[in-house]
Amino acid sequence: MNTRGLGSQLKDSIPVAEFSASGAFGGHDTLRRGFTSVKNELFPNHPLELSEKTFQLNHDKMNFSTLRNIQGLHAPLKLQMEFKAVKQVQRLPFLHSSNLSLDILRGNDESIDFEDILNDPLQSEVMGEPHMMVEYKLGLL
Repeated sequence: MNTRGLGSQLKDSIPVAEFSASGAFGGHDTLRRGFTSVKNELFPNHPLELSEKTFQLNHDKMNFSTLRNIQGLHAPLKLQMEFKAVKQVQRLPFLHSSNLSLDILRGNDESIDFEDILNDPLQSEVMGEPHMMVEYKLGLL
């Protein structure tokens, strides 16, 4: 009887082309590997992608430093405390929260952005079960 484990037996075996995970003709085998994600296959990102992701953070930092230079240390600390308090106020997990007070604090309430038109969460295709989502948020699951 062979005492080697199954893993070492599979490692020593020779792969047969017709049984490979990439299919007989080198295509993607969706049944064995799942759906492909185009975003994960793209290696180089656009140079502005990182800048767009961190725009709001950089904008807030610039505003805080300007506010500190003009009014002193207390002004940005007070504004940061207000931001933190406003971010904690949310609706139930299965309802979309518009964060209107956060937009008002940042001054974004009078502008129309890309997310305001094409990112309407009311028309989202994903809707979870309300009881499960609340129990998960409360740590009961």
